[in-house]
Amino acid sequence: MRFLLRPGWLALTVVVFTFAVCCYTLLAPWQFRRDGEQVAQNNALATSFTAKPKPAAELLPQNATPDQNTEWHLVAITGTYLPSAEVVARLRTVQGEGAYEVLTPLRATDGTVYLIDRGFVRLDDKSGVLPYAAAPGGQVSLVARVRSDENDPKHRDAFSDASTNGKLQSYTVDSRVVAKSSGLTIRPGYFQLDQKQPGVLGALPLPQLDSGPYFSYALQWLAFGTMALLGWLYFTIRELRPGGALTTERPDRTRRKSVAEMLAEDEDEYTPTA
Repeated sequence: MRFLLRPGWLALTVVVFTFAVCCYTLLAPWQFRRDGEQVAQNNALATSFTAKPKPAAELLPQNATPDQNTEWHLVAITGTYLPSAEVVARLRTVQGEGAYEVLTPLRATDGTVYLIDRGFVRLDDKSGVLPYAAAPGGQVSLVARVRSDENDPKHRDAFSDASTNGKLQSYTVDSRVVAKSSGLTIRPGYFQLDQKQPGVLGALPLPQLDSGPYFSYALQWLAFGTMALLGWLYFTIRELRPGGALTTERPDRTRRKSVAEMLAEDEDEYTPTA
């Protein structure tokens, strides 16, 4: 068993067990979580196709933050758009092409301010935002899908430049960014318009109801971790047997004779003795 303490074998053992632990505790659970999120999204979307919209204050009471239990559900909101606080989200991709998403706050009749994602507009030949229709004035009643705020790891504020003709733009669709730039108190999350809703531009396409590869990926990581451990066990057992590659004490092997030695032996054998 002394070979188990050799530096090379110890390094191999550390690598194998570290990889297996990562497979079991990090990589496979990560894929299982993604599969669970995908299933929840699909269920929410499938339900929204037939369910009637609920009042936003009922589905998300007391400024509750959207989560996987409420995201994608339809809510009804009545209020007035606030175009002066509008922000466009940059660096978006819609159906494989670059786009901006237009985010316009809306003050509901109860005073709550919602961030409405009115959809997308395409880029011009200089990667700027093309002209688009303004939000309708006066009171409107609309139906939108609940969405969770996106997160910017760099926590960048909204800014303006020539590409958006002076309009504020952000790197994410995030109610907190728009609230900071406008000074409004906006409830968490944002609300995505479907087609034929007041103020909608290019309606964003909905995700496909596809389970995705996450569950099979999780099983693959479990298999990889198991294979690594079984491989380590196989080579350990092999080294415990006599003649293992790392065994220090080997049985003596008969040295192969050289051609000169064999010729000398033949000469001695046939030389007549006196």
